[in-house]
Amino acid sequence: MESKVILETRGITKDFPGVRALDSVTFQLRKGEVLGLVGENGAGKSTLMKIFSGAYPAPTYEGEIFVEGKRCNFLGPKDSQKAGVAIIYQELNLIPELTVAENIFLAREPAFGKTGIIDRKQLFKKTKDLLDLLTIPIPPQEQIKNLSIGKQQMVEIAKALSYQARILILDEPTSALTEQEVESLFKMINSLRSRGVSMIYISHKLDEIFKITDRVTVIRDGKTVASKPTSEMSRQELVSLMVGRNIEDMYPKQAARISDVILEVKDLFVDHPFLVGEKVVKEVSFKVRRGEILGVSGLMGSGRSELVTSIFGAFPADCAGEIYVEGKRVEIGSPYEAINHGLGLVTEDRKLFGLILGMQVGENITLSCLERVSWRQIIKRKRENEVISRYIDTLKIKTHSPETIVNTLSGGNQQKVVIAKWLAINPKVLLLDEPTRGVDVAAKVEIYQLMNKLAGEGIGIVMVSSDLPEVVSMSDRILVMHEGRMVKELQRNEATQEKIMFYATGGR
Repeated sequence: MESKVILETRGITKDFPGVRALDSVTFQLRKGEVLGLVGENGAGKSTLMKIFSGAYPAPTYEGEIFVEGKRCNFLGPKDSQKAGVAIIYQELNLIPELTVAENIFLAREPAFGKTGIIDRKQLFKKTKDLLDLLTIPIPPQEQIKNLSIGKQQMVEIAKALSYQARILILDEPTSALTEQEVESLFKMINSLRSRGVSMIYISHKLDEIFKITDRVTVIRDGKTVASKPTSEMSRQELVSLMVGRNIEDMYPKQAARISDVILEVKDLFVDHPFLVGEKVVKEVSFKVRRGEILGVSGLMGSGRSELVTSIFGAFPADCAGEIYVEGKRVEIGSPYEAINHGLGLVTEDRKLFGLILGMQVGENITLSCLERVSWRQIIKRKRENEVISRYIDTLKIKTHSPETIVNTLSGGNQQKVVIAKWLAINPKVLLLDEPTRGVDVAAKVEIYQLMNKLAGEGIGIVMVSSDLPEVVSMSDRILVMHEGRMVKELQRNEATQEKIMFYATGGR
């Protein structure tokens, strides 16, 4: 028997200046189901979720929303909250210095009568009862800053349920989680589903969509193009529905023409930025050749990101070791020096470290090569515009103009802007830290094709990734890290996801 519809839209249409973000969207969420919501970046998923959360209030869009058959006009987030809707954003909304209990019941703390004095004993009891109900093993007195990202996310979910939320929206919930934390999250989702909580699960990770969801709704170009049980849909069909065409090969790796060593790292040690005497990278040595894509894998905390950011001179702690570019030993103490030696770094967090979000697309692209488009510290606009136009065309960046503010682009196009910034320096070595995180299927394939092209031009590529199919499929060699050390090197023809996980978890 089909469960009843708890959330429904009819004809939701939302316009921005010059753009129709949503076009008569129809959508249904049933009681106690996990509904996967998928689509390319810019398809309209985030806009629809902001309407559900009240961030875009009722007068700003056309159409109707029904919760349990009752028409609702969300004039703001409080109205959405009262209707039982809660959204867990990718960027968590917690106060690090406060305790778990204080975050969950912020501005709703139990008090002694009308005194306004917080009854901390009662606060911690209420929190413990809630966490026990959700089987979340976190002390109510623990400060948020001491928790892993996975546990912080569980606190966010507990906070939402403390408002009696019946509909949870999870936006890219596993983007920063370890494998173990993902499993814990899935257990929690299954538990909530069994209690009748309905969830919308937004993710670009299709393996997760097939693992955890009951049904999938696909949005493309602001329209609902399909909605059917997950069990009745193949991966190929889902990808085709998302992008509007068949993608024959998700990982289009081309045979590499690998030649001489272009980057060599010897005995690299990197200090922990906060713990005296601790190292986050320990005696790591490796070589990268021209035309090679060298994959670096390992669990979160294994030292992957610290490795590439320290090579680039951007890690906020002391390093020791030797770096050679084209056989010549170089000293890299800052990103400026790294750029001068022909290194570029696409950072794991593009919004925090890769872009200046309030600046224009074109300005972001030429940030790394201002000296090349200037004369006596004066920017030559014609020269700059030539560089900007070249990389917007080469990378097929979807933007209204180079003057568009970069924060308004989709995630995939923002990532292309970051890559364009480094291509503008004509790099010898490109360090890619999670190059396809948070981008849609079509954008991923475009990034893979670009990597092939760059490797074909003789650039050495180091690709750090937690996406095992990506690492196995796109790398010529794979280095596996565990607790700061390089523990295994695998050739392309011998690498499997199982082998990588075996060594990444400490296997010998």
